[in-house]
Amino acid sequence: MAGPAPLDPLAQFRLDGKVAIVTGASSGLGARFARVLHAAGAQVAVTARRLDRLEALAAELPGSFPVQCDVAEENQREAMVRAVVERFGTVDILVNNAGITHKIPIESETLGQFRETVEVNTTAVWHLCKLVGEHMVAQRSGAIVNVASILGMVAGTPVKQANYAASKGAVIALSRELAAQWARKGVRVNSLCPGWFVSEMTAGMDTDESSQKYVQQNSPIPRMGAEHELDGAILFMASDASSFMTGQSVVVDGGWTAR
Repeated sequence: MAGPAPLDPLAQFRLDGKVAIVTGASSGLGARFARVLHAAGAQVAVTARRLDRLEALAAELPGSFPVQCDVAEENQREAMVRAVVERFGTVDILVNNAGITHKIPIESETLGQFRETVEVNTTAVWHLCKLVGEHMVAQRSGAIVNVASILGMVAGTPVKQANYAASKGAVIALSRELAAQWARKGVRVNSLCPGWFVSEMTAGMDTDESSQKYVQQNSPIPRMGAEHELDGAILFMASDASSFMTGQSVVVDGGWTAR
């Protein structure tokens, strides 16, 4: 008589047979997220504005699919999702990573700059969740990870970017609401909230002496995060390892918000 199957806790992190979309995948954290999901077995559609970078990334990831898309444009968002579904037949994982910011005091910030940030960071997230969510609801399964920020939870000043803070706070609230709407339809929605990470958006902070002093003085782990330090969080949230978690904000910030 055969005994019980061996315990394999790592199996639930596998993404074999899954199809994932990662936005903002042409560089930085988005490219890293795509590599992580691909390494776990997923077929990954990588999307961003810079097609040459997407094609270079796709060449490293057999079976992946580069799709040029400016998420600020409604018609391009729709065309991208349509192309991915036509290519793979479905979408199992959506990582809304694309984002922008204007680092400027609110007295100098224009309404146009605010609207631009909200369109990319919030409206596009809402719209892509809706477009992809329709397919996930139909198949009664799916995982959405909306990349927010600790600046959706705490103030960023002296790095002044009210547009960014407002947009990321909205993403956290949106993720909770969609999680509640879709939980009984098999679709999970969570937000990932990184702290200060070395990325394209924070370019220069890692080499600027005053910025480094600011981080070291205010973070319990006195440094910026490296992109690989989000690997575990993104894989956990995208996989069945988090099958009983929805509507949550996973904070990876070196203890910044614990102060």
